[in-house]
Amino acid sequence: MDNPISILFYLKRVKVNAQGLAPIFQRITINGRRLDNSTGKFVDPDKWHSEMSKMRGTSEEARSINGHLDNLKSKILNVEKNLIKKDIPVNFESFKNELTGKKERERMLVPIFQEHNRKIKELVGQEYAPGTLERYETSLKHTKDFIFWKYNITDINIEKIDHSFITEYEFYLRSERKCANNTAVKYIKNFHKIINQCLANGWLNKDPFTNYKAKVKEVIREFLSEAEIEQMMNKEFVSERLELVRDIFVFSCFTGLAYIDVKQLTLDNISLGIDGDKWIFKNRQKTDTASKIPLLPTAKDIIDKYADYPVCKNEKRLLPILSNQK
Repeated sequence: MDNPISILFYLKRVKVNAQGLAPIFQRITINGRRLDNSTGKFVDPDKWHSEMSKMRGTSEEARSINGHLDNLKSKILNVEKNLIKKDIPVNFESFKNELTGKKERERMLVPIFQEHNRKIKELVGQEYAPGTLERYETSLKHTKDFIFWKYNITDINIEKIDHSFITEYEFYLRSERKCANNTAVKYIKNFHKIINQCLANGWLNKDPFTNYKAKVKEVIREFLSEAEIEQMMNKEFVSERLELVRDIFVFSCFTGLAYIDVKQLTLDNISLGIDGDKWIFKNRQKTDTASKIPLLPTAKDIIDKYADYPVCKNEKRLLPILSNQK
């Protein structure tokens, strides 16, 4: 058994009554946690066999007390058997609930998912990027929509999540939400994290993702030729906003930095390298790895172009970055 139960009967000698009898207590130990209860029986301490955890002798009193202790022990073992029969993990909480007749509260998926997202929100800017929170919020919305679409309910007990649930969820994402393969796989992957959290907390004893396989398809990313980049750089725009968007894109091309990394750049990120030229020194947002990038003339010209913008002067930012949506 994964979680063996040990049973011990002992005397509480410090609670000897007026007749000189000590109460017999029962101790149940599960994974190092103890549950102590009185057996309701008293015995002369001199007649107690500590190693055997029972009363000495064959007197009628001894047979009565030892029989009572045997019954209590049988009850404990039956509780353990019932948990195993119900396919419930044998741990301290499940055992205590089964012993006392207390029904363990149902754990519903949506509150668990919401709590996960709340913790990510608290750590945005420290351990997570805003985009990570946005993806999990979208994953939660898709999960809730699927539950209502499939079962006509607003939430579901996590114990009812099985292999069929996951495959149906994937089908829903592909058919109803029109998600491409890799997008659907990513949403399922986000959902898998919530299930792993339930497994780690002991709320689930079976992984519904067992035997489930989803493969991300390799995407061939096309790249711009030198002529195409030059054509873009020479393009004249009527809109100043579109010109800024073009300049930021070209800056990314000549630095290799992602949008979020360009957005975070300040004057403090520019320093002289060992070659005497200016370089960009920055930790990447996604990987938190240090990057050292030579500041090429084209990228430097773009920085100089916007140096007098109020937002660049007041906040020491290299470029007046628009929102990603714009």
